Amino acid sequence: MKVDRMKLLQRSLIFPVALLVTSLNAQAQDASPSADKPLPVSAERAFPNLTFERPIVVTHANDGSDRVFVAEQDGVVKVFPNDQECEEATVFLDINERCVYADNQNEEGLLGMAFHPKYKQNGQFFLYYTSNESPHLSVVSRFTVSKDDPNHVDDKSEEVLMRIPQPFWNHNGGTIEFGPDGFLYIALGDGGSGNDPNGNGQNLTTLLGSILRIDVDHRDGDLAYAIPKDNPFIKTEVPVGPRGQTAKACPEIYAYGVRNIWRLSFDSKTGDLWAADVGQNLWEEINIIQKGGNYGWNVREGKHWFRPDGKDVDRKDLIDPVFEYHHDIGKSITGGTVYRGTRVPELVGKYVYGDYVSGRLWALDYDVKAGKVKGNYSLTGENLPMMSFGADQSGELYFTTPFGSLYRFRSDAK
Repeated sequence: MKVDRMKLLQRSLIFPVALLVTSLNAQAQDASPSADKPLPVSAERAFPNLTFERPIVVTHANDGSDRVFVAEQDGVVKVFPNDQECEEATVFLDINERCVYADNQNEEGLLGMAFHPKYKQNGQFFLYYTSNESPHLSVVSRFTVSKDDPNHVDDKSEEVLMRIPQPFWNHNGGTIEFGPDGFLYIALGDGGSGNDPNGNGQNLTTLLGSILRIDVDHRDGDLAYAIPKDNPFIKTEVPVGPRGQTAKACPEIYAYGVRNIWRLSFDSKTGDLWAADVGQNLWEEINIIQKGGNYGWNVREGKHWFRPDGKDVDRKDLIDPVFEYHHDIGKSITGGTVYRGTRVPELVGKYVYGDYVSGRLWALDYDVKAGKVKGNYSLTGENLPMMSFGADQSGELYFTTPFGSLYRFRSDAK
């Protein structure tokens, strides 16, 4: 979804050759966990009677209904019973006429969906999509389900919470997720193009290149939401000029220094926040997000210096990814969820993710307390580009493809 031929060509041409030189020994060392033996786990078609148009989100309402919701990138959300023999999905919401999507600008459209933690009581859920109000405008909106029909939403119930102008069509991020604290987290890309030309990743005065955290249940002044009182940059002043001028940091920012998170998820057991960040030249990375953390883009890509002016600078404030892999292995990471289901015991507690370009699937076994990778295990798939991962109410994991099918995992252990 995130990489087409034009983008791959761009990656091969941009930036000085010196930045593309990495020793083979270093590559082997950093990528070595990928050589771990495979797990006896494979992907299989889920809901074989159903197909979708560019399914971008798979999720559930956590309301006890065990329904599955699939958001399509052109602005349609569908719902169906969690039955592998299901033959038809119902249109839950259709905002196609106000949502912008085009195949030649395929990082826009409906990109994120999240149900309110109290959805069963209030019927609220939220979307992140590209609006036709103006070019490259991302919005975060609240919708409310019909009181008469649990499988239908009136599109007129929309309340726009945020409007976020984007300078380019790519790197929109778009995952939205509620954390265990009840706040809504929003993953934004750096605004697009190559090399982060506007320096958004390291700029706290813009929302871009950051993960935001907002309170959708309250309001602050003219805002349609509130700023959580413990957000890390509420009182931060940022230098903006040669004479000591400062500006206030955006108080919505929870963490920053990211290029294009695809996708973001909370471990349903531990509450850890995982984010897969798509690289540009050489490295794809997985991060565990900390409040106030700076993840390095565009000073670094993964653990490696990206800008020539950063190579000799000691930047202890930058947080390393918990795992990275080289473009010899894959060129566009798709995250990713820590598996907490029961069908596949081999995956429990592991972060399952893939690569859109190579079509490879893995399960990362990471000890969060020790800060150590225990193994990165390959899974058997069909080498399909995976657009997104998501879970149902029981914690069973699915991934989507641009060809319209959903897949799940099974144990092949004898």
